[in-house]
Amino acid sequence: MRAGHRSVPHTADTRIEAWAPTRESCVTEAVTAMVEAFVDLSTAEQTDSASFEVSEDTDEDLLVTVLSEVIYLMDTADVIPLRARLDPAEEGYDVHFDVTGIDQLELVGAVPKAVSLHGLRFDDRPDGWFCSVTLDV
Repeated sequence: MRAGHRSVPHTADTRIEAWAPTRESCVTEAVTAMVEAFVDLSTAEQTDSASFEVSEDTDEDLLVTVLSEVIYLMDTADVIPLRARLDPAEEGYDVHFDVTGIDQLELVGAVPKAVSLHGLRFDDRPDGWFCSVTLDV
């Protein structure tokens, strides 16, 4: 399975889907799908980095925590992740973001305010991992 992502139609919020051969790469595809839903990344350049540790009990918790961190960084540090990487750690993952300032990017959609648990899916399928998430805007 090749990795990828997309936005899908939703009545009021933003819905994204991502797929990849591994759990970690599916999460990173979801981050990219989330950011591309509201920002034009075509000219984006990394200006800094951010990282945090995550240790979650379920796949869904991992996905929600990483996507929620994107919103947290926008709200508190005025930066947007351009790329994400998950490295296995002793308990969970070290999550790394390549970031740039919000003022460096053109907004093209509604900025998410939260990750919804309604309709959340994160599945290990025979052909790879798949997730589907609604972002409250």
